[in-house]
Amino acid sequence: MKYKIEDESDLIRIDKFLISKLDLSRSKVQEMIKQSLILVNNKAVKNSYVLKTNDEVEVVGELKLETSVLPEKMDLDVVYEDDYLMVINKPSGLVVHPAAGHFTGTLVNGLLEHTNALSSNNGKLRPGIVHRIDKDTSGLLVVAKDDKTHEALSKQLKDKTLSRVYVALVKGRINHDTGTIDAPIGRDPYDRKKMCVTDENSKEAITHFKVLERYDNASLIECKLETGRTHQIRVHMNYINHPIINDPVYGPKGKTNSFGQMLHAKKIGFIHPVTKKRLTFECDPPKEFDKIVEEYKSK
Repeated sequence: MKYKIEDESDLIRIDKFLISKLDLSRSKVQEMIKQSLILVNNKAVKNSYVLKTNDEVEVVGELKLETSVLPEKMDLDVVYEDDYLMVINKPSGLVVHPAAGHFTGTLVNGLLEHTNALSSNNGKLRPGIVHRIDKDTSGLLVVAKDDKTHEALSKQLKDKTLSRVYVALVKGRINHDTGTIDAPIGRDPYDRKKMCVTDENSKEAITHFKVLERYDNASLIECKLETGRTHQIRVHMNYINHPIINDPVYGPKGKTNSFGQMLHAKKIGFIHPVTKKRLTFECDPPKEFDKIVEEYKSK
């Protein structure tokens, strides 16, 4: 498994870089570095090594996982499929890929049952996964069946030619029709499980939105991602004091509906890596989403 360092946001310590890439604990990654199972430019380095542009990081040792990821029969909503890729409509509540200590009941388990052809670019825990959406976010994501397709789609993500549009129900009335939130996102220094808008150890994050409908104490909006940071829409909407309704992490404290945050990835578009045709897919929010919207309409 190799990584070429080209993004300035990846110019960080080698151990921090690999923790996010390999879905392993800090101690496991540091032990692998100590045992020279990870090389930079074909040489062993220390945990404190800071990556530089054009460095080549290679995992040369077999990753010892506590258990393997097994296929599971799952009722997948396959919107599109050919020999090279798939587009899946993920339900709210489904985790996209396994992580250390949690190897069952994820979309990846279902994909492994559905097909024997999945890319290996993201390692054993994330076969086929080009990008992810949060557990309690519903909607569309693209899956690669081979490494070449995966690389091409990842490049489109980086070049911003792979487009994603979301619909969300947020708290409060947004008076202006459109807006752009340009605020860097990084790990919350007080809660490592959360992200926040910060200038420290952060990455550029840009979200465009427009208001579709306004209610007494809520707004139905459409969001277009220019970047793809963890929890980006959830963090950005909370930052401008319009948190996504029912968001258990970034929303207001109190009782939340069992459906999950009111965020749905409704549209995705990209250039097919083989046919070179522009493909666009769209799916409506689930009925649970629409039901909650109707409740806010009638208030």
